[in-house]
Parts: sequence; structure tokens; C-alpha cells
Amino acid sequence: MKTLAVFSLLAELALSYSFVATQPGVRNTHFLEKRQQSGGSNPGGPLNCPFNPDHVFPTPVNDQFPYNHAKGGKPGEEIGGYLVPAIGDEAHKFIAPTDKDIRGPCPGLNAAANHGFIARDGITNYTELVDAVQNVYNMGYDLANFLAVFSIFIADGDLITKKLSIGCDATTRTSFNPILTGSQPGLVGHNKFEADSSLTRNDFFLGKGDNFRFNGTLFGMMAQTTGGTFDLDGLAKFRYERYTQSRRDNPNFFFGPLGVFTHGAASFVYELFPSGTEGYVPNLQNTAAFFGAKQESDGTWSRIPERIPDNWTTRQKPYSLLDVGGQILSMYSKYPVGFGGNVNGKFIGLDFPPYIKGGNITAAKPSDYACLLYQLVAGPLPSSLNGIVTPTVAALQFVLTAIGGESFTNLGCPIPLTK
Repeated sequence: MKTLAVFSLLAELALSYSFVATQPGVRNTHFLEKRQQSGGSNPGGPLNCPFNPDHVFPTPVNDQFPYNHAKGGKPGEEIGGYLVPAIGDEAHKFIAPTDKDIRGPCPGLNAAANHGFIARDGITNYTELVDAVQNVYNMGYDLANFLAVFSIFIADGDLITKKLSIGCDATTRTSFNPILTGSQPGLVGHNKFEADSSLTRNDFFLGKGDNFRFNGTLFGMMAQTTGGTFDLDGLAKFRYERYTQSRRDNPNFFFGPLGVFTHGAASFVYELFPSGTEGYVPNLQNTAAFFGAKQESDGTWSRIPERIPDNWTTRQKPYSLLDVGGQILSMYSKYPVGFGGNVNGKFIGLDFPPYIKGGNITAAKPSDYACLLYQLVAGPLPSSLNGIVTPTVAALQFVLTAIGGESFTNLGCPIPLTK
């Protein structure tokens, strides 16, 4: 009986977003098609996933190189304005990844790995993620914590080991028991962390499963649309262009509730990547460095390893979850788009109460968007699991504790969590 409960539990966790399949107008077969992952020898699958036998934990911050003093997954000092990497900090100098190291769809994490703020082989964990984004980018602790939980819980890391691949399927290195958990595709998992209409990555379907490698054509389009200044107006316009392009060209296009996160992630380009040494202007030079983009003599863009630009300093004020909510509101309001998917040549909207109705978003203020992000993480938690399997319930409690704290209560969010 207990064995059956274990497998039922794991099945529920593996299909944590099956609720979208039951939304009005979205057929189960269509949604399951969207959730197909890169398996076997496909791009991003385990057979093509790099393996580095020499996993080295990143060097933590110390008194000599304190950065934001974020250690052990705890809040840092949120001071900002310092040089990254610091002069003389050899542990965090740029080293290009080898063909044994994993890299994925997130430029900011790829750059952090190339500088050793998270493990350079691309297998990271909750504590590393929370520390790194505070120390490198001066994210507020609430946002750092949210993104770490989001990455592990939604993007198919492991709730028990709290490990995650920042790219391809490395289940044998992230899972506490691969036989029980099944595949953990990491950040390349389709319609989880990665989604259709990415700024510089292919759609899963159009890229034949390659939704994580840098696309120089898309970066060139972004540079052209923004005029080389990657600010709110430029990114909002390019987000809309990519949405329109994907919805038009991809018969399997799907833009679910998690699509709202693509607007939040786009804000990182102008909120986190600019340098204080250049007046915090989101210019082409710094943006290209973080995206790993190099312009060739013919004007095209090719991929190079992502890196933190030389003489780069962090933003002054921490970037909080509520700040992200405000930027999502600003970006989405400029070019509203529908939530749903293409089914048999027709776009069908979906519902995600109380924030999305008929494919249209109803959130009206920054805290609504922050609450929506919170609900996307909290919503999949199954309420019938208490007392079934102690280790897994403890793992779920980690999520409850991490995302169900005072910050969300203070925002006035609904808290649909198991007590």
C-alpha cells in the first residue's frame, strides 16, 4: 500500500502542471504534446548531456571578497554597487566551459557558472542559486529564493536533493533515485523554465527539440528592434514580436500561465545586466557579453561563452519580487497577448483563476503579478499527500516554507497551501 502511495505521489509531482490540460479549450492531447521533453538521444536528452566527473563546489564568498555576503542560502546584505568579479578574486575569474560542462537557456546562470559562482559543470543546487544571484546580480532575497524554488520545483530539479541541471537532462546526477523520480530534464524542460517565444532560443517544436542553444539570428533581431538599447520599451516590443512570430509559425505554439515569467525574465536584461560603470545603460556591449553573442564581420551574430563584462558593477538597489511584478505589468501592458495555444490551426485561450480568464490576464497591479508568480509555484502542491511518505513530505515542506512566508502574506496573496 505504501509502495502504491509512493508511485502515486511521484506521478502527481511529475505531472504537476496537468491542471492546464483541463482548462477550457485546451485539449489533453494538445497539452501532453506540448509537454514532451527531450529524451534519449534528442537535443537536451540524457544521451547528449555533457558529463564532467570532476564536480567542484563553488568557492563561497569570504571576508576578502564578500560581495553581498550571501552564504548558505540565507539573505545577503543587499548593498550593491560593487565590482564583479572583484580584483584579485581568482576563484571567480572567467573560465570558458569545456565540452563536459552543461549550459542551458538562461544567460545569467550560464555566466554565473563560467565565473564559478555556481558549480562550473552546470549541476547546481538551491543554496548555490540563492547565494549566486544575490552576490552577482544583487537580487533581493525574496526574488533569489523564488527563482531557486521555481527552477528546482517547476523546471524539474529534485525536491529531495535540491539539485538542478542548468541545461540538459542530468537525472543520474540530480535525482535522489532516478528509478523512482523518472526524468528530470533540467532547465531545458519545455514549457517549464523554458517556453515558446524565447528571446534568443528556438521554440521546442520549431527547433526539433533544441530549445536551449543560442540563436544568433534571434539575438540580431532583438538588437535591431531595440536599436542597441535594451530598455523596457525595446524589450516589450521584441517580446511581442517573438510572441507573434511563434504563434504564427509554430503549429504547436503554447503560451501557458508560465508565459508571464518570460516577461519577468526579459526585465533582467535591463534591470540586472547594465553596469554602474556605464551609468546602468542597457547597452549592446554588456548585453552581448551576458548572452554570449559575438558580431561577425558580415553583421551576423555567433555564440561565444557567456561572461560578466569587464569592469562591471552590480545594480545599487536589490531587485525584488515586487519589482519584477511591476516590470511584468509595465511590459505586458504595452503589448498585451493571449494565453493559450494553437490547436488545429486555431488559437484557443485558457483560464487560470483568478488571474487569467479566456486567455486574457486580469491582474491589474504589481502585487497581482507577484502573487501570480507565487501561485504558479504553490498551485501544483498536492493537498492529499500529508503523512504518506516522510522524506517527500519533508521535501514539500521545504517548498511551503520557502515560498509561503511573510512576503506573500504581506502582498495579500491567496495562499492555497496545505496546512
